[in-house]
Amino acid sequence: MTHSAPSNETPHVPVLLDEVVERLAVAPGAVIVDGTFGAGGYSRALLGAGAGRVIGFDRDPHAIRDGQSLAQEDKRLTLIHERFSAMHEALAERDLLPVDGVTLDIGVSSMQFDQAERGFSFQNDGPLDMRMSQEGESAADFLNGADEAEIARVIRDYGEEPRARSVAKAIVRARPLTRTAELAAVVRKAVGYHPGMKSDPATRTFQAIRIHLNAELDELEAGLRAAEKSLRPGGRLAVVTFHSLEDRIVKRFLKVRSGDTPAGSRHRPMAAAGPAPSFEQIAKPVAPSAAELARNPRARSAKLRTAIRTAEPAWDQEKAA
Repeated sequence: MTHSAPSNETPHVPVLLDEVVERLAVAPGAVIVDGTFGAGGYSRALLGAGAGRVIGFDRDPHAIRDGQSLAQEDKRLTLIHERFSAMHEALAERDLLPVDGVTLDIGVSSMQFDQAERGFSFQNDGPLDMRMSQEGESAADFLNGADEAEIARVIRDYGEEPRARSVAKAIVRARPLTRTAELAAVVRKAVGYHPGMKSDPATRTFQAIRIHLNAELDELEAGLRAAEKSLRPGGRLAVVTFHSLEDRIVKRFLKVRSGDTPAGSRHRPMAAAGPAPSFEQIAKPVAPSAAELARNPRARSAKLRTAIRTAEPAWDQEKAA
């Protein structure tokens, strides 16, 4: 599938781009929310596919600033400097509800990874920052101020690092830490890194700290609920995730919201019936093709899940818990 989108080269390669546009079934004049605008790759494709309006959200002020040229070039694009979890309120304020589609590309964009001064990656040395919004506690603040047990918990829970305690102990011993290269070296030594390993063990710790600082999993859960409230009946949700923690949240949300609850047994009674399903899942999750992986190795762990909004009301969170 090809799209004639507005011009503007971008350093970020959107993952599963054609699949997202196809699953959203963009109709002429449709109003679509791009909840993670980034470098604008999805927004460009959605505009090129005939969307009547695209509302791009991003908490990163750099993304909003850099996207202004596209918004000026194509007046169908509206940019909002806000977390995607706040989309329902922001759309209501602008009288843009309900919408026909919502897409979310979870995690960090390539341009954030590639900017050493943002501190998301250890590929190029930079300050220990990792803040998507450029506000609040930085990675250096957290690592130099938190106790060993808290650092270990974050690395274990969000990085799924089996040697989290050893890494946390090494971090505390090496404090103060201020640079990404310093942190990577400490983690590698604690885990026992050697050239030729399948992946750099520092990756898990960097992921964990980033998720913690930006409350990414809480944001994802809140964003899914916001999309549920914002979509019209028949509207579509498309979510691209990049690791198991994110995918588990999306999978569970859509499973529960589509009424796919487990049947009872003599060992476990049937759960009480919840609210009527607010979503209908679309087929199986989609992974990148071999051709896409060859073009963009960063897509290797991506997974796309999609669903269609039913006519039933959005679930009340207290009842949905």
